[in-house]
Amino acid sequence: MSTKSTVDGLTSLVGSELGVSDWLEISQERIQTFADATDDQQWIHVDPERAAAGPFGAPIAHGYLTLSLLVPLFAQVFTVTDAVMGVNYGLNKARFPSPVPVGSRIRLRAAVAGAEEVAGGVQVSVDCTVEIEGAAKPACVAQAIYRWYRG
Repeated sequence: MSTKSTVDGLTSLVGSELGVSDWLEISQERIQTFADATDDQQWIHVDPERAAAGPFGAPIAHGYLTLSLLVPLFAQVFTVTDAVMGVNYGLNKARFPSPVPVGSRIRLRAAVAGAEEVAGGVQVSVDCTVEIEGAAKPACVAQAIYRWYRG
């Protein structure tokens, strides 16, 4: 499921679910690449042998890796068709209720919590839930703030 809107239509989406992304597998290679990019080489992420004996029983994704995946997952869920520019304006909150073990599959479920006019466009608050396939608790819950601008 995916939603499309114009900039002028964004305020009418408050309270609406935008959609659910495809599943995305979290590989050890992706975790290692993120660790290399951020200089976060903590063993619970990058040492499969040690992590297997650790508290999670396997390597887990960095919380910020999970959060960063909102970008490609959200692109599957929502498109603003006439914006000349869209920006990630930030977050109101972000939490990581459950770890994402290597080999897990995650997906995004997104809904519009609020929308307001700003100079040249509309700012939208999106409730984002990153689900883990087969898990009772989500990997991440966050409220992301996006701005889309008119031409």
